[in-house]
Amino acid sequence: MEKELRLMKGNEAVAEAAIRAGADGYFGYPITPQSEILEYLMEANPQATTGMVVLQAESEVAAINMVYGGASCGKKVMTSSSSPGISLKQEGITYIAGAELPCLIVNVVRGGPGLGTIQPAQSDYFQATKGGGHGDYHLLVLAPASVQEMADFVELGFDLAFKYRNPVMILSDGAIGQMMEKVWLKPQKKRSEEILPWATTGKPATRERNIITSLDLDPGRQEHFNLKLIAKYREMEEKEVRFEEFMTDDAEYIFVAYGTSARLCQKALQLARAEGIKAGLLRPITLFPFPKKRLNELAASVKGMLAVEMSAGQMVEDVMLSVCGKTRVSHYGRMGGMIPTPEEVLENLKSFIKG
Repeated sequence: MEKELRLMKGNEAVAEAAIRAGADGYFGYPITPQSEILEYLMEANPQATTGMVVLQAESEVAAINMVYGGASCGKKVMTSSSSPGISLKQEGITYIAGAELPCLIVNVVRGGPGLGTIQPAQSDYFQATKGGGHGDYHLLVLAPASVQEMADFVELGFDLAFKYRNPVMILSDGAIGQMMEKVWLKPQKKRSEEILPWATTGKPATRERNIITSLDLDPGRQEHFNLKLIAKYREMEEKEVRFEEFMTDDAEYIFVAYGTSARLCQKALQLARAEGIKAGLLRPITLFPFPKKRLNELAASVKGMLAVEMSAGQMVEDVMLSVCGKTRVSHYGRMGGMIPTPEEVLENLKSFIKG
């Protein structure tokens, strides 16, 4: 069976990709601007065709704990929400990370803080990349910049989640979730019948009990477990860093941007080049692990980097840490659901060049 071409919203692409990836279950709760994920899955009714369970929980808290339960059984399960809803899921997310369970979480970010606005933003970067809940843990975070990547990152996210037994987040925003583009969809995969050795699937006589928990009252054992997690995160940093570069070979100034902001910077780059400014772009695809090694390499040959975000400035801190003072770093951003234009980005770059 060949790939199928469709015109879809980003949210719809996530939902269809989940079905085709052979997901076992989705548990969610509606919130703008991601509600189409739940709505699409409800209308598609994949339980009748693939056996995938789709359930609207009574709350975001209930939804993430249903994910915890499904993941404990070794099932391919996911949830989605938008910023305030993801905040409500944080306790469950840290429990899942502490229990070393695989799952996929989609955040279609809206402006905040608080209930904020339903317009797109990137102000959940800290929450996504620095843990979000309590304790020393990380999610592996993928940042799509197109509807195609919204679809592609579902299967990739599941693969990485099971590879590392760790939650994976797709950090999108309201613009990509709501925009429509052509998307190539992969053929339908069968749901896996594999029984994973660590899963709680009922105890046969051939093994000891599997106990899923994030609790250990012995401080020595808990520290040992934390060191195990840190080693896992370092392995991610060695093997899973993903990024994309545009015209960095001869660049004197580099935009650093992800998601919608990266799309805007691609146009700003063209405008800058037309005016004789040698600009380039590095787009992080994984926000954790962050492409700090490559940024450090580029910093040695450029005059400055401009982090462009739809926030007050969050990713810019990781850019500054990455370059280790080798070059100047500045930030340009819009907030509250406002999307910067390529022309605004170019003007800010000019101001940055002037010092």
